Amino acid sequence: MSRLRIYSESGELLEDISSPEEIAKKLEEIGVLFERWAANKPLRENPSDEEIIEAYKHEIDKLIDKYGFQSYDVIAMTPDHPKKEELRQKFLKEHTHSDFEVRYFVYGDGVFYLHPNDKVYILHCTAGDLISVPPNTKHWFDMGENPNFKCIRLFTTPEGWVAEYTGSDIAEKFPKYEEVVND
Repeated sequence: MSRLRIYSESGELLEDISSPEEIAKKLEEIGVLFERWAANKPLRENPSDEEIIEAYKHEIDKLIDKYGFQSYDVIAMTPDHPKKEELRQKFLKEHTHSDFEVRYFVYGDGVFYLHPNDKVYILHCTAGDLISVPPNTKHWFDMGENPNFKCIRLFTTPEGWVAEYTGSDIAEKFPKYEEVVND
């Protein structure tokens, strides 16, 4: 189940929201798009990337029309990935992008931390969730020690995921994936 918790920068819990509609409204206030998607046709177990794209093509096309995305792909992370710890550490540092960071969770989950102002928004994304973080929004992502997810990603630039790290240690002050999802 998706869940949004909003904290002060000092770590005080300000709000705890689990309704997808309320999550979308709260994130819209900071320019972040949150939607729940459903496939336009049933997916078999272990679908190919092409089958996934086809099942969500209508939703993908709407985002392309609205934001001008130039490309998209499907990425997966599994507990046996040889670089899972290296990648986790890379994503755990606060950063920004000159492009949107768009993820649709086909299966599995992950935790996005958004820091657009003097608050930290911790969003546990689960299967069916789409999040679109606008360019230049400070954030980080935690996929956990044993990541297991598959996501559709969309890009407006050919470079794809390029992080500009802020140098802040704020990510170290907030709970990691394991604590967020087990709370």
